[in-house]
Amino acid sequence: MLNSMRKKILSAVLLPIVIAVFFSGCKTSGEIVVPLEDGEAVWGGHIKDGSLMPFAPGFETSLSYNLSNQVNPLLLTSEGKYIWSDAPFSFRIQENSVVITGNSAPVEWEKAGKTLSDAFKAASRKHFPSDGVLPPSEFYRFPQYNTWIELMYDQNQEGVLSYAEGILSNGLPPGIIMIDDTWQEDYGKWVFHPGRFPDPKAMCDQLHAMGFKLMLWICPFVSMDQYQICREIMEGKGFLLTGARSWEEASDPYPVRWWNGTSAVLDFSNEAALEWFNAQLRRLMDDYGVDGFKFDAGDFDFYPSDALAKGGDVPAWEQCSLFVENAASFPYNELRAGWRNAGRPIVQRLHDKSHSWEDLHKLIPEMMAESLMGFSFCCPDMVGGGSFETFLSGKTDPDLIVRSAQVHALMPMMQFSLAPWRVLDKERYDAVLGCVALRNSLLPRIESLFLRAASTGEPIVAPLEYVFPHEGLENVVDQFMLGDSLLVAPMLDKGTSRSVILPSGQWRSLDGGAILEGGTYTIDVPIDILPVFERL
Repeated sequence: MLNSMRKKILSAVLLPIVIAVFFSGCKTSGEIVVPLEDGEAVWGGHIKDGSLMPFAPGFETSLSYNLSNQVNPLLLTSEGKYIWSDAPFSFRIQENSVVITGNSAPVEWEKAGKTLSDAFKAASRKHFPSDGVLPPSEFYRFPQYNTWIELMYDQNQEGVLSYAEGILSNGLPPGIIMIDDTWQEDYGKWVFHPGRFPDPKAMCDQLHAMGFKLMLWICPFVSMDQYQICREIMEGKGFLLTGARSWEEASDPYPVRWWNGTSAVLDFSNEAALEWFNAQLRRLMDDYGVDGFKFDAGDFDFYPSDALAKGGDVPAWEQCSLFVENAASFPYNELRAGWRNAGRPIVQRLHDKSHSWEDLHKLIPEMMAESLMGFSFCCPDMVGGGSFETFLSGKTDPDLIVRSAQVHALMPMMQFSLAPWRVLDKERYDAVLGCVALRNSLLPRIESLFLRAASTGEPIVAPLEYVFPHEGLENVVDQFMLGDSLLVAPMLDKGTSRSVILPSGQWRSLDGGAILEGGTYTIDVPIDILPVFERL
């Protein structure tokens, strides 16, 4: 039957084609081969693989792991095809085909049109239609500020307020401020640490008076030495469990190793876990005026396959999805891990980036991958990097911070953590302020793209291939389109010169200058310049 279906596909090139292949059980020994035309490019799957997209022949991976970021079981091609399954699958790229293996759910592929845009729109409409809801406007109307790099594992009231005051006194607007890990007394004991935060209500009130919204870092773990809390949660058996053949017989939390030690992890297929967790968050909102939460973790790795869940056979990716869906009930949310969940007013961010030029190069392709996978409301980690280990030496590269801010400036969202006024000279700090001013000047366009994304799912930022198909632009990964008419070409290396590719048509630099035809140009990029070209 499969061979006959392939023959029909090859004989019906101009018609949309769908193949749904059904297998019994959780695994299949067969392969599903999706043919590719010569030069047909493929994107999709893991966001963390964005810098490898479009994939070269020989690339292979499994979507059974989220690789510290979001993943969607979706592949898109430059010739209008998409591949979808409701469960993870493995795939490899060959010269003229994509080979799907290891699927535990039906795999569907369709030739929905002739372009990358056609493929995305068809997949979005069918599998993750937008629900028409936007995240709160503070996420994109103003920069966000996270205390992580400045305070690291010493989050404290004095430091948070000093950071907020520094934002305002150095000419940046107030926005959302996120207090990161160690504000709490312990994991699962979601109360402000009394030694670090002597008067948290006064702090929250002061931040609000300064114009900030306030979010707190949170995770699904509970320290196993918090006996009273664990006992309370175990009244409803709200953890993943171990030590028995069935959930009904089990009575011990499953100890899960994560980056801050070993903890019990909440079972989000259990209503008792949801009720306990959300009660903690609502109390923080009611008692202190906290506006929302940065929901960290949720990675597939933290839901062991042999753990027992109340929901029965709940695979790791479904636990991740349940964690995300619960987070979405809080409008002020931010997440790093995800499974499907596209088309929703969920704020996604890239995984932690190091303070390096190498990681700066990853921001644009990974953000384009976010958009192509339907995660429109996304943030490229933190200006200058969010991996704290790379800041422990105290050494920073001033040019890298400025160029990182320029990449962030016209992304859907912009987030600071390292205080740029602390480490930059006046020329470079003025360049950072110039990024924020440029974003503010284009805010009506950005807002219109958010509204479009909420309505149709279309990307806010996209590869050039999405807007200008079949012009040989599929491998351009150091430029991006903001909507359909603005091309952004940040400087990603040390220096003040770069090559820019302009697609067909007429273009003009946003700050004026001559009209340029489509082609390749070498341009000067002083430290205070973010090259932006508008299609005329």
